[in-house]
Amino acid sequence: MNMASKPSRLRGDRVTLAHGGGGRAMRDLIEEVFTDVFRPESSEDQARLSHDALRQPGAQLAFTTDSFVVTPVEFPGGDIGKLAICGTVNDLAVGGAQPLWLSAAFIIEEGCEIALLRRIVASMAREAAAAGVRIVTGDTKVVEKGSCDRVYITTSGVGVIPAGRNLGAARIQPGDVVMVNGVLGDHGATILAARGDLSLSAALASDCRSLNGLMEAVLQAAPGTRAARDATRGGVASTLNEMAEEAGVTIELEDEALPLRAEVRGMCEILGLDPLYLANEGTLVLVVPETEAEAALAAMRARPEGQGAAIIGRARARGAIPVVTRTAFGGTRIVDMLVGEQLPRIC
Repeated sequence: MNMASKPSRLRGDRVTLAHGGGGRAMRDLIEEVFTDVFRPESSEDQARLSHDALRQPGAQLAFTTDSFVVTPVEFPGGDIGKLAICGTVNDLAVGGAQPLWLSAAFIIEEGCEIALLRRIVASMAREAAAAGVRIVTGDTKVVEKGSCDRVYITTSGVGVIPAGRNLGAARIQPGDVVMVNGVLGDHGATILAARGDLSLSAALASDCRSLNGLMEAVLQAAPGTRAARDATRGGVASTLNEMAEEAGVTIELEDEALPLRAEVRGMCEILGLDPLYLANEGTLVLVVPETEAEAALAAMRARPEGQGAAIIGRARARGAIPVVTRTAFGGTRIVDMLVGEQLPRIC
């Protein structure tokens, strides 16, 4: 009998506090909604992991964790589950790691629709398979109605950094080239439009996607890559400020080189937002030596998730300002760290 034809043991169509009480109701929820989809190798309280990559001399483990609280939990281009997988995979990938294993912990609000949980979990399973990672352990908690917004997810990830691979912002040098793999600000603009508060009708979708395959392709084509970051909260502007501060350089952007959709640019003009500060969930910021810039660009453009790749600036000797952008009129403007937040609850 396949899973789709099995009669459900769950009573009702919403989560109750009994589903977090440790008894049969909780076991039924975990088995039907989570483990039947993720299929961990054991039901023990810990995952037991082994991989050939761990046996390579000089290999390092990479470990990261993140929590996701986006509103709304489903949006064009993704949902909180896909976001959780992509965010954790990408945090590993930008450090040069090959992501292998994830954990997933769920905080579920009493009254949350079980059908919604099933959609989120199915989305997570699809994205994990596409990224080549396994969800190997997890946890669920149910909290009283009003204590959270339907569902929050915390994911942790483990990967392996091959011997000799060393990425970090401190390695950036004057003359290095700054590039991105695609258009900027799609996720932040999509979440804003999806909330429906401003009667915006832009046809946008989040750029939410796993970038480990793209990152690996770049590192094969441009092994001298200095550093990479995924430009999530705070957008490209905050990401580049962090990198410039750590490296002790100034990063000079070209305003006209920034890849933006007309819809995102127009929304930002209407609302007084700067697209450089909008969140992204599938955007890499890469810094590579000038001699490898074209190879890195070609490697990205050869993949679907990098077809919009563009060179957006260069690292210069440290000046008074960490990040500036050169405008179409020949002047410059300061690109500072984000102060406060443009949009709450975007990831």
